[in-house]
Parts: sequence; C-alpha cells; structure tokens
Amino acid sequence: MDMDYMLDDSAWRRLLEGVAVRFDELTIIRGFQYFKQGRVEELSLRDDGVHVDARVKDNRMYDVAVDLDDLAASECVCSANRACTHMAATLMCYAELCGRSIQALANARSALKSAAASGKPDGGRGGARAGTERAAAEAPSRAVNEGEGANRGAAPAAPRLVRPTLTEEELTDLPVARWHERFQARRGQMNLNIRTAQEASELLADLQAMRPILPWALEQLFTLHALLFVLERMVKPAQTDWRQSGLFMGYHTQLALDGLRGQARILLEDKLALADDSSAYWDRLMETADFLRERMLTEDKTLGCFAALYASLWLGWLGPGSAGSAALYEEEQRQLQTAEAELGSSLSRLPWTLAQCLLLLYLARDAEARAMLARDGIKLMLKPEHLAPLLGVLKRAEQWARLRDWLAETGPLLVGFRGDDLAPYGDYWAVVVAQLPEAEPAMWRTLQEMLPFSRTIYEDALAAHGRWDRWIDLQMCMGQDPLSFRVTALKPVEKEAPELLLPFYHQAVERYVLQKNRDGYKAAAKLLKRLAKLYARLKKSERWELFIVAFANRNSRLRALQEELRKGGLLS
Repeated sequence: MDMDYMLDDSAWRRLLEGVAVRFDELTIIRGFQYFKQGRVEELSLRDDGVHVDARVKDNRMYDVAVDLDDLAASECVCSANRACTHMAATLMCYAELCGRSIQALANARSALKSAAASGKPDGGRGGARAGTERAAAEAPSRAVNEGEGANRGAAPAAPRLVRPTLTEEELTDLPVARWHERFQARRGQMNLNIRTAQEASELLADLQAMRPILPWALEQLFTLHALLFVLERMVKPAQTDWRQSGLFMGYHTQLALDGLRGQARILLEDKLALADDSSAYWDRLMETADFLRERMLTEDKTLGCFAALYASLWLGWLGPGSAGSAALYEEEQRQLQTAEAELGSSLSRLPWTLAQCLLLLYLARDAEARAMLARDGIKLMLKPEHLAPLLGVLKRAEQWARLRDWLAETGPLLVGFRGDDLAPYGDYWAVVVAQLPEAEPAMWRTLQEMLPFSRTIYEDALAAHGRWDRWIDLQMCMGQDPLSFRVTALKPVEKEAPELLLPFYHQAVERYVLQKNRDGYKAAAKLLKRLAKLYARLKKSERWELFIVAFANRNSRLRALQEELRKGGLLS
C-alpha cells in the first residue's frame, strides 16, 4: 500500500455512507467496470488530503475532482450533472491505493439498505456485528420487562422473531449448503420467488446484513453465494413452470436476472484473496465449484445462467492465474465424467461439453477438446459466444499458434450464423494474423470453407488485407449492387485498384437495363456517370467513347433509357 494514501476507519465509513447516498446502483456497477478496465489515469491526492484528482478514459478523457469530505461538491467535466461513472471509478481506484475493499465500496448501497431495514444508524460493514452484540446485550432486560408486564396483568407480548445470522467462525466451518439453509431461514418460506430487480436488491441487502466484518476472501465467497441464492429464487420457478423458459421469462424478471448475473461475473473477475489449498476457506471454494457444477448440469438450456457463472469461476478464481492447478483440473474433469453417468438423459449436454473443453485446454490437451467439439458441436448448436471463453484464454496467454489451430477447426462448426454473430470470431483471426503472419493461408482457407455464413467477416478480411480482386469477385458472384455501397466504402478500391471496378459497374448497368423500368434506367445512368469518371481516371477516354456509343445504339429502342442518358449528360 502507498503510504501517501491512508484512510482511517472513520473516514472509510463516511466514504461508504456517502457513496451509498450519492450514487445509484447502475453508476456504481459501471464505475467498477471502468476501474477494472484500467480507465482511471493520473490519479493524485492534493496536499489538503481531501481532494482527489484523476483523468478517466471514456469516449474521451474526462477530468474528475472528488471531494472526499463532501461528495456532493465533486466535479466531472462530463455531461451527467450528477454523481457519475467517472467519479465512481476514481473512488474505487483511490480505495485500492488506500488498501480498502473495492467490493465493499461496490456494495455500499446494499449495506445502507440493510442497515436502514434493521434500524442500525451506520451503513458500514461493522454494523452487522455491532447490531448483533447490542441485541444480545439487551435480550435479558427485555425478557425481564416483558415478564413484569405479564405480572401486572398486561397481555403477554408476542415472541420476537429471531432472524438467523452467520458469524465468521460459522462461515468458516459450515459447508455452503448450510449457508443457503440459513439464507432461507432468514427469508422465511414466503416471498421467495423473485420477479423484479427491486425485490432482488432488497433480498441481497437483507442477506448482507447477516454477516459481520469478514476477511476479504471469505467476504468474496459470502457475497457470491448471496447472489447465487437470489438467482435460484428466479431460476427455479422458471424451470418448474412449463409456461416459462429463458426465451419467455417476464421482461422485468429477465432484466433482474441479467443484472444479478452481471454482478456475480464482475465479482468472479476480481482477484481471489486465496491462492491454494492451504487456506482455511479452501473447502468452501471447492463446495462453490460443486454447487455451480450441479446446477449447470441440470439447468434448462434456454436459461444458461449457472453455466455462465461456472465458466466465470474456472476462468477467474480457479483459472491458471489464480488458485487453479493441473491436479484440480483433472479432478474436476473426473467429476464431470461421473456426472454424465449419473444424470443420463437429464444431463445438460452443451455446458457439460464446454466445461470439459475448458479443462482440457488448461491441461494442454487441445486435440481431445477439439475432437469433442467436432463430434458434438453441430448437434449441440454451438454458437460463437460459446467458443469465446476458450479462445479468450489463448488470446490472453498470447499462444497464437494454438489459437490459430482452434480457429481453423472450430470455424466450420459455426453453421447458420452470419454478420454480427461471427464478428468476434473474425476479430480473433485478425489478431492471430497480425501476430503470426504465416497463419494467413489458414485464415483464408477456413473463411472460404465457412461461406456463405462467413461472408461478412470474409469481406472485411479481404478489405483489410487489400485483396481487392477477390473482394470484387465475391461481390459479383453474390450479385451485389454497387449503389448499395457507401461511396466511402469503394474509395479504397478506386485508389488502389480502380480497374477492378470496371466489370463490377458494367455488370450492374446491364442488370438495371434488364429491369425495363424508369427506376432501373435512372440507376443505370447513375452508374454510367461513375464509369465515365473511372475511365477518365484510367486515361482510357477513347475506350469509354466507343462503349457509350455502342451501348446507346444497342438500346436505341428504349426511349426512357435514352432520356435518362441525355439528362445525365452521357449523350449529346
């Protein structure tokens, strides 16, 4: 920790309260994303110790000045005119420099809501423990007073509902299944079906109120399971009700589900505070992996909620850069194979296959993983988004040769996807060829095999590499109309290989004339004017004169076409 950045407990508590009051949840989430993406630059603390200046990169650079004593007086040059994403990102960067919990700052609003619900005056993380101790201290005197009231003839007071909490010792010793039992006991049997973001937020705040101040690793695990508990309250009703599925879930419920899943994925992308199985919380982490595996393998394929979080767990907390190891990946693979035999036809085959592929990738058994996808990929309706985690692992590791092989073998499996769906796949090829030029022939071969689905990314690759002859051939084969392109799209061809446009334009002109209507003749005349300029640029004016005379004579009976040619100055 930088010794210039110090934040005592009281100042930290005030900062948490200020963030909870001034920032809404969406702004905090976006600020956390900006912070994680490293967009906060040139952060500095003024000599007065209460003003933080920073520059935050968005669509441009924004200057931010945060007043730690009065967040309402903070300023940003963006147009938000309120507590904005750039301020939130700056505060998270500052908190990290001070050695404080970023997750606590991200959950500040939830902590404030839970404090308000339980009547505690402070929204800090210490409130839960203080409230619990205070309640314990006051319990005997309440019992005496209630007994005295009964003796005086007053009606006996109704017994108070004791709402379950969890201590640090219990969270360390109890399996996570017992955590969820406590969650349910605290919430009760009523109103466990969550349908809106507000209900989800209220339940999360209530669950956060159960815990005291925790070590960071345990707090990470607790927060994840609180999110998972709320997610189950949404997913289970959708799976048991035949009228619902991931495709037909209520709009507000789907929004809430996406928001919770996003929070969980952000948490799993954060660095895990334990590195190996020597940690006291290692068993809880392994139970978390079991929890997500079990739900992923029995999840309805239209939901995909726990499958995404299972992948995030093994990409983040249990990835090679964190607590993962070869022995752990081999053991998880055995668990998946055992689950296949146990679940039989109820197994959710797609996430099971993708999970095995990720583990095999970590174990450098690429051929086995690709063979599994080649065998089942088309049957399982493999999508580009399913491959993204696997390809992303190799890209981050800068293993370009392996990434090339994966792209070449998995591309033909992506049947039926076009345009924007395949754009990320094309981007991976662009990165590989930039880093590994000898991969270019493999790229062309693969993209050609994927036609017509790969047409858009194939066109983009041809244009990026200046392969204008192939680009023009593709447009002519597909029957493309030159007038459907923006003028700027054809400018590079006119500059680098203008002669290639001649057959493209000539073919289109003849097609327009064959339409035998006024609109077709107007379009033909428009293209002929472009052709005239193109011949002049190529210094082939004589050839143009011969062509236009022959064209006019050949179509002399088409009076409407002749009129359009004269209007365009193509005939005298």
